[in-house]
Amino acid sequence: MKICVIGLGQMGGNMALTLHRAGFGVTGSDSCESAREHLAAQGLTVVSPVALPQSDVYLLSLPTSVQVREVIETSPGLLGLASPGSVIVDTSTSDPAVSRELAVKVRAAGLEWLDAPVSGGPKGAASGSLGMLLGGETATIERLMPILEAMSAKVTHVGGAGSGHVVKLANNYLCAAHLLTTAEAVAMAARAGVDPAACLAGLNSGSGRSAVSEINFPEWILSNRFDSGFTTGLMRKDLRLARDAAEQLGMSPGLLTAVVEAWHADPEHPADSEDFNCIAGALLDTANFTEEGVR
Repeated sequence: MKICVIGLGQMGGNMALTLHRAGFGVTGSDSCESAREHLAAQGLTVVSPVALPQSDVYLLSLPTSVQVREVIETSPGLLGLASPGSVIVDTSTSDPAVSRELAVKVRAAGLEWLDAPVSGGPKGAASGSLGMLLGGETATIERLMPILEAMSAKVTHVGGAGSGHVVKLANNYLCAAHLLTTAEAVAMAARAGVDPAACLAGLNSGSGRSAVSEINFPEWILSNRFDSGFTTGLMRKDLRLARDAAEQLGMSPGLLTAVVEAWHADPEHPADSEDFNCIAGALLDTANFTEEGVR
């Protein structure tokens, strides 16, 4: 299968290289010339958006539903460009309502649709160990399984078009909440004289553990690396999408609203450009501890 990856940022670029190394015929495209040059230097065939080749699969890795809609409807306009039977795969974290709308148009144009948002960051994209949440037809998934398996360690089909993006927003909401709650828990223990690493070891042996306590805290937060490849601005965007989806579904304001507000309370601390784990670092700063203990 010929694959065209549209969007060559940290995620899309690494997915394109992973598929290329797996032996697929891959062409990459991005509106940013420097992104194209960066991938070309690593051996990937790249083209500008106005020169997309005919492909069996168009894999999108874009910032928001705005760019996804633009690529599909207008520039370059996959609805008119793609050959009948080809598949549009949206790996972005997109608005589920927009995904469902676009899926109808894609199918009406004789194409196939799959939403496939990913988890695992640039590292997972580079190593082919992503987690993928799939929304679409079973037959489409079966057809693309060789591609999906090359990119991921686990694929989960959660329903029809848009379902993958719904579950991705639910996942990111929980991750955002866990960063806040785990940081407060560790800060509480630190104020009581408990070493943060020891506190996390205790949490991870009990029912309060999460991927945030087991992975994010040791790898990016307590290490002060803060280089996961996912920004605070992207998490804030995803939380707004989750809030909007909940409102459209008639849900009453609850903890989701509180988490969204907490992440937007101080737009500069952390700034949108900073790693999303920095919000936990800011909370830990209030614990007033050093590597040697509580101050």
